[in-house]
Amino acid sequence: MRMPSKLWTAYRLRLKRRRYLFRAFRKRRQLTEVENRTADILPSDILAFATVRNELIRLPHFLDHYRKLGVGHFLFVDNQSDDGTAEYLRQQPDVSLWSTGHSYKAARFGVDWLTWLQVKYGHGHWCLTLDADELLVYPYYESRPLAALTAWLDSTGERSFGAMMLDMYPEGRLDDQTYVAGEDPIDILGWFDSGNYIIHRQPELQNLWVQGGVRARSFFANNPRRAPTLSKTPLVKWNRRFAYVSSTHSILPPDLNHVYDDTGGEKTSGILLHTKFLHTVIEKSREEKLRKEHFAVSSLYDEYYDSIAADPVLWTEKSTRYRNWRQLEAMGLMSKGGWL
Repeated sequence: MRMPSKLWTAYRLRLKRRRYLFRAFRKRRQLTEVENRTADILPSDILAFATVRNELIRLPHFLDHYRKLGVGHFLFVDNQSDDGTAEYLRQQPDVSLWSTGHSYKAARFGVDWLTWLQVKYGHGHWCLTLDADELLVYPYYESRPLAALTAWLDSTGERSFGAMMLDMYPEGRLDDQTYVAGEDPIDILGWFDSGNYIIHRQPELQNLWVQGGVRARSFFANNPRRAPTLSKTPLVKWNRRFAYVSSTHSILPPDLNHVYDDTGGEKTSGILLHTKFLHTVIEKSREEKLRKEHFAVSSLYDEYYDSIAADPVLWTEKSTRYRNWRQLEAMGLMSKGGWL
């Protein structure tokens, strides 16, 4: 007798989740403890997890942004930085740091390493999982800390919070303005594409798949289906049984992907301001093309890296100047939903 399709899907996803957790358990041996301050973590702390490589220039503002939002402790994995990233993080009193020289790609783009740290330290905490070039904004974030948002999510029974990644870019060429560590990168990357987004619902994992924006327009116009995915679930009330599937684009169990309202209403959501296109992206693109660590089939993205390394102008007369979160809500890119 054949198992009903829904039960079979649930069974396969449960096996997949267990396999990812087992991978993380095995990959823990690839991590070397550099500075472990996790004994300082309080039960109420919101935690942030990130894998980084040569992000020294971004880290002062990144840490400042999330400290202001109320993150209590940061857990970083440094993957062979040689620009002083590890030394800088080691000096931060609210940071715990691990290092690894192993392949980022073979660790599911760093997810295996972070999953192990989340299993060990994140259980019971609201956890942010981020890249160093992502700055979360959400309704009322200037006046309401993350603790207010997570308390409201707890009161409504929600265990996850969704955000769309919004690619920000400068008005001129990427190399026209030099970013200085500690500055707000949005002072340089003040523009974005307000339209051309397409949304699909992935039936198995039940997550939304959003593509579009400036990268789809400028680098994948001939094949928009290859454009990077923009939808993420970066904030989760963590349980040691959880595991991200593809970066933070999807997670298991699949009900955590329900960060949208499928009944026609709106669910509270945020935006990850994506600050990839600072002047540093030109040299990084050349390096990543050679390292081939950032895409499952890296050769398919050689033209993408070449296009960025050519120092393009991404701005057009249709570009939109960023003002605030209310502007993004009015455009339908994020929502305050029921959080008033």
